[in-house]
Amino acid sequence: MTEKRSILETVKRLILVILTVGAIALVGLSLLQSWNQPQIQSRLELYQTNLLLHAAEWQGENSSSSNLTTARTTLVGDEPFKAALKQYQEAQQSAKTTLEKKLQELANPELQLANRQQLQAEINSLKRLSAELGVRLGLLQVQNGTTDAALKTWEDVIKGEGERISTDESAETAKILAGLWSNPAQLFPDAQPQIQKHLDGWFRYRALSQLYQLQERSQELRSLQASEQFIAQQAVGKLAIVTGIPGLGFLIGIGLLVFLGIQWLVSRKQSDPANPASGPILLRNGSLAWDTPWDGETIWEVLVFGFFFVGQILIPLLVPLALAFLQLNPTTFDARTKAFYILANYVLLAAGGILVLFLCVKPFLPLPKGWFEVKLGGSWFLWGLGGYFVALPLVILVSLINQQIWQGKGGSNPILPIALESKDGIALAVFFATASIAAPLFEEIIFRGFLLPSLTRYLPIWGAIALSGFVFAIAHLNASEVLPLATLGMILGFVYTRSRNLLAPMLLHSLWNSGTLLSLFILGSGTT
Repeated sequence: MTEKRSILETVKRLILVILTVGAIALVGLSLLQSWNQPQIQSRLELYQTNLLLHAAEWQGENSSSSNLTTARTTLVGDEPFKAALKQYQEAQQSAKTTLEKKLQELANPELQLANRQQLQAEINSLKRLSAELGVRLGLLQVQNGTTDAALKTWEDVIKGEGERISTDESAETAKILAGLWSNPAQLFPDAQPQIQKHLDGWFRYRALSQLYQLQERSQELRSLQASEQFIAQQAVGKLAIVTGIPGLGFLIGIGLLVFLGIQWLVSRKQSDPANPASGPILLRNGSLAWDTPWDGETIWEVLVFGFFFVGQILIPLLVPLALAFLQLNPTTFDARTKAFYILANYVLLAAGGILVLFLCVKPFLPLPKGWFEVKLGGSWFLWGLGGYFVALPLVILVSLINQQIWQGKGGSNPILPIALESKDGIALAVFFATASIAAPLFEEIIFRGFLLPSLTRYLPIWGAIALSGFVFAIAHLNASEVLPLATLGMILGFVYTRSRNLLAPMLLHSLWNSGTLLSLFILGSGTT
C-alpha cells in the first residue's frame, strides 16, 4: 500500500510539473500577446474628451453668474477645446505610429498567410481609425481658430494619404466639412444626412451649426442650440460623477494615509506583542501569521490546478467544443449574449477553482482557527471602505507612472471595451454581476483567503502580502496592468491581514470594480 501511494504521489508530482511548465508558458504567451495590444485607457480619455466638449457648451440659465463660470471652469478647465485638440492629436499620432509598425510587420516575407490576413485586417482598421480621427480633429482645429490647418487635415483624409483604403465614409464627411469652411463655402445637397449619419456628439452639433448658419435656417439652428444645451447640462452632471466622485475619494484617501502615517509615527512603540490586535491601525495583526498545516506543494497544486489549468486549459478547451456542438459562434454574439457568455465562463472558472481548493485542503480538515473567516460582525465594513479610499491615490499614482512606461500599450481587461460600448441595461447588469460580485468572491477566496495565509508559512506577513499581490496581478494576463493590479492586490492583502475577515477585501474589491463599471457606463452614454 505504501509503495502504491508513493507511485501515485510521484505520478501526481510529474503531472504537476508538466502543468506548471504549461501554465508558465501559457501565462508568458498571454502577457507577450498583450504587450503590443492597445490599452483601453486611450479610448476612455477620448470618451471623456467627448463628454468634456459637450460640457464646454453649457451656459446655464444665468451665463453671466460668477459661480456658474467657476463651476464650469472647475469641471472642463480654462481651455477645454485646446485640451480636446491635443487629446485627438495624440490619439491620431498613436494610431499612425501603430500603423507604421504593423506595415513593417506585413513586409516580412516569412509571414504566414493566416497571420498576414489578420495583420492586413488590423492595418485596414487602423487606417479607418486614423481617418475618423482626422475628420474630428479638423472640427477641433476650426473651433480653435485654425481653419487653414483644418482644411489641410480634411484634404489628407480625402486623399487617403495616397492610398486606396476603406475610408469612403470619412472621406465623404471630410469633403462636406471642407466645403462648409471653405471660402467661398461649398454646400453639398446631402450634407445634413451625411453629417447626421457619420458624426455624433459635439462634432455633429458643430458641423450642423455651421451648415444651418450658411443655409440661414435660424429656426433649426435655435432648436439645435437648445438641444445642445440640454445635452451639455447632462454632460456636466456626468462629468461631475466621473471626475468628482473619484476626486473626492482621492482626497479622502490622502487624508487617511496622512492620519495613518502620523498615528504610526506617534504610537508605533505602544503596540503590545502579546495583543497583536491592539495598537496603531497599520500594525494590528501585522506579525500574526496563520497556522498553515500544508506545505508549498499544496499551495502550488491549488494555483496550478485550480486557477491556471482550469482557467487557461480546461475551460478554453471545453467551451469551444460545447459551442461548436450547439452551433454557436461567439463572434456573432451581441452585447447581451457576450455578457452572459463571459459570466458563464467566469462561473465555470470559479466553480472549478473552488472545487480544486476544497479537494486540496480536505485532508487537513478541520482547519486551524482563522482560515477563510467570514464574520458579519466587527469592523469589516470600515476596513473595506477605508481600504477603497486609500487604494484610490496609491493605484492612481502607480497608474500614472505605468502610463509613462507603456505608452498606451500592454492590453486591458476584455470586458472593459464591451461594457464601454454597451447600451443594453441587462448586459450592463450581467457585467456588474461578473465584475462586482463573482470576481470579488472567487478571487478573494483564492488570493487572500488561501494564498496569502499559506505564504506566511515561509514569508513574513509583508512578504506574503507582496507576493500574493503580484500573483493576483499576473493572473489577469495583461502586461500593462501588472503594476496597478499588484498595488491593488497588496492593499487587499493588507486589509485582510489587519481585519482577519474576508468580507473586508471582498467589499474593497467590489467597490473598485463597481466604480470602474460606473465610469464606463457614464462615459459610454455621454457621446450622443
